Amino acid sequence: MSALMQEMSERALRLGVPFSVQLDLTYRCNEKCIHCYLDHDDHGEMTTVEIKRLLKEMADAGVFILTLSGGEIFLRKDFFEILEYARALTFCIKLKTNAVLIRQAQAARLRDLGVESVQISIYSHRPEVHDAITKVPGSLRRSIDAIRFLRAQGLKVVVANVLMTQNMQDYHGVRALAEEIDARYTLDPTITPKMDGDRSILDLNAGESALRTLFRDEYFVGNADEFCALPPAPDQSSLASLPCSAGHTACYVSPYGEFYPCVQFPLSCGNVRQQRFIDIWRNSEQLKEVRSIRLRDLSSCSQCAHGSTCTRCPGLAFMEGNMRGPSTADCEKSYARTGIPSANLLAKKQNASAPRLVQIQIVPAITGSRLSSIATSASAEAAREKVVPMCSPPASYNINQDIHSSTL
Repeated sequence: MSALMQEMSERALRLGVPFSVQLDLTYRCNEKCIHCYLDHDDHGEMTTVEIKRLLKEMADAGVFILTLSGGEIFLRKDFFEILEYARALTFCIKLKTNAVLIRQAQAARLRDLGVESVQISIYSHRPEVHDAITKVPGSLRRSIDAIRFLRAQGLKVVVANVLMTQNMQDYHGVRALAEEIDARYTLDPTITPKMDGDRSILDLNAGESALRTLFRDEYFVGNADEFCALPPAPDQSSLASLPCSAGHTACYVSPYGEFYPCVQFPLSCGNVRQQRFIDIWRNSEQLKEVRSIRLRDLSSCSQCAHGSTCTRCPGLAFMEGNMRGPSTADCEKSYARTGIPSANLLAKKQNASAPRLVQIQIVPAITGSRLSSIATSASAEAAREKVVPMCSPPASYNINQDIHSSTL
């Protein structure tokens, strides 16, 4: 971020202004990426009129950076109408797209409209890997062609390389490809859960060994010794810091009008079809809760050795069940970087190795002929079912004893 943009963002934070918004125009997509967190069916997208009204409300609220994303934004037939309206409101426009539908004419129009940048996902420099991830044959070739069209128009292009088990060996090739076609490059080693809470795609995340190799690759991290150095203990400044910009200077709106702190933070704070954008921004109780989070208030993270350097995401923590808890994905990255397990990982290890306890409740005493009758009945039932009882009570067992815990 440039010094000017940093200054604008800090001023927005002081004034309580929503500096940056990501608006997803659709969840529909012409690729079916194996790691995608979205439901691609159309459940009632906002209309052109609704989106224009929302854009006007965003402009009135002070939004400066508007990122239009999806799904695939070029699947909306009104995309350029929306884009023209947004530029007329003087937003700084960034686009996220797979670019499969961009040809020379579309690239020239984006230039004429003054789009600030276009981010395009490239998963591998090898077609057999990239196309297997997108599930669309020929998608790598078409995306690269689009990048060339955009660069020929002088537009800034950012190649976004999301890492997973399928392409973990290809990030050097993708960066070299980006340099060859004169595009910028960004790397993201995190797969996130689906927005409906489904965590099955997390199996695609790169493992500890792969992350450790990446974090020691000076081609990407610079000085590896500094990047992987032991973190300093959290100081008062770190303990009072904000976890990220979500809900503070940035937010996310879905194609259905749902308002969230961030695209990775699926806590609904309202709906712009029912409330004005600025009213949600100022008055949402959910947003107020998000804004109250500080490192010092997090029981686990505030005591963690990584507190001052962790990239903890409150949205990922929320999807684990507690926005004030740790984000395991970030704990694992901190461990891969430094070799020091986080407080969260240590607790998980301790819980996994602890003996499981079973509570036995008080029951009325059973003596004499009734006890003999129950034992005979139980043995007969086990014989009929051909089930061997797991255990028998020891001779010293007193059925009238107080509640106690027994280690399995």
